[in-house]
Amino acid sequence: MSNIAIPYGAYWSTPFARWQGSFAHLHSLKFAAHVAKGALQKRKLDVGVFDHAALGLSVPQKGVFYGMPWLAAQLGSESLTGPTISQACATGVRLIQSVASTLREGDATVALALAADRVSNGPHIYYPAPDGPGGTGEHENWVLDNFNCDPNTGFNMLKTAENVAAEHGLTTQQQNELTLVRYQQYEEALKDDSAFLKRFMDLPFSVPDSRFKREKAVLQGDEGIFPTSAEGLAKLKPVMEGGTVTFGGQTHPADGNAGMVLTTPERAAELSRDRKVGIRVVSFGQSRVQAGFMPAAPGPAAQRALAAAGLKAGDLAAIKTHNPFIVNDLLMSRELGIDARKMNRFGCSLVWGHPQAPMGIRGVIELIEELVLTGGGYGLFVGCAAGDSAMAVVVKVQDE
Repeated sequence: MSNIAIPYGAYWSTPFARWQGSFAHLHSLKFAAHVAKGALQKRKLDVGVFDHAALGLSVPQKGVFYGMPWLAAQLGSESLTGPTISQACATGVRLIQSVASTLREGDATVALALAADRVSNGPHIYYPAPDGPGGTGEHENWVLDNFNCDPNTGFNMLKTAENVAAEHGLTTQQQNELTLVRYQQYEEALKDDSAFLKRFMDLPFSVPDSRFKREKAVLQGDEGIFPTSAEGLAKLKPVMEGGTVTFGGQTHPADGNAGMVLTTPERAAELSRDRKVGIRVVSFGQSRVQAGFMPAAPGPAAQRALAAAGLKAGDLAAIKTHNPFIVNDLLMSRELGIDARKMNRFGCSLVWGHPQAPMGIRGVIELIEELVLTGGGYGLFVGCAAGDSAMAVVVKVQDE
């Protein structure tokens, strides 16, 4: 995969806004197109340069049947097309893999990956059942019902974290200690007027109204970050009776979108903000673990991505994780033999929230920017997903 490049700076993310917050009124695909159009203009990238695109999302919106062709039309392209990718919280990495594979096979030269989700105001779906009693069908709250019950196990997401915590002896105190570190790491991203975030995020961020005609609000950064202290975490009780995981040790649902350009190394140079910075997609890994143990999945996925790259954990210059529960990081750090405190510099999804599809794209963007700041090298992004699964990607930042 080393022949797949990401032009430096040719990526972006909105702030992530808390559930039912400042983005709750926005159609996720229309919002993604609105943001992408502005981001491409700012980066002096014409939509005509793309010969492939793919859309990632995990929460349906009205009209999503038309997927990428509709979104591309909103960007001003009547020829650009591609698939819609959906794999819960692994959508972002799967989206990158899909686009990278298309480039590697020679079916495209410059591709756009866009990921968007509005977890707020999720759809309520009715499934007709003519053979049911009186013709009565079934209904589903897409977001809440799927958060609360895996149809394979009957477990909710929190139960999978408790299963892992019990299996590996991960106490509330251990969780609290690392959770506090994660919030302190995010504070580094906010230093100097959010200098790190502004490397890929347009701040202050203008929130449009639902017609995309007027400004409804302005965000200075991510919305929904709770002040967190050791004392505050210690006061929280486990959410489940007899459990270990508190509200402090888990993420919160959020809304937002993110985008990334992938291409060949030759084209990357001309599309890059800085030709001296080379970014390569190196390898991917996936895994599925014992049913009901979702937070245990990142470790095996990371190992497979590292093996595909011919690397060991000690070869990594940076690691970012999707950690809906801090339990994820505690276990994976043990399995890889790394210091959990050295992962997730500048923050992670535990802190800035959980819009499934764009979350992984933002994580990879932050990983790239961290590597640029620290002199380059190999970086790993990994996270779990519904169905006790996970995906991982290894990237490399180097001097060209």
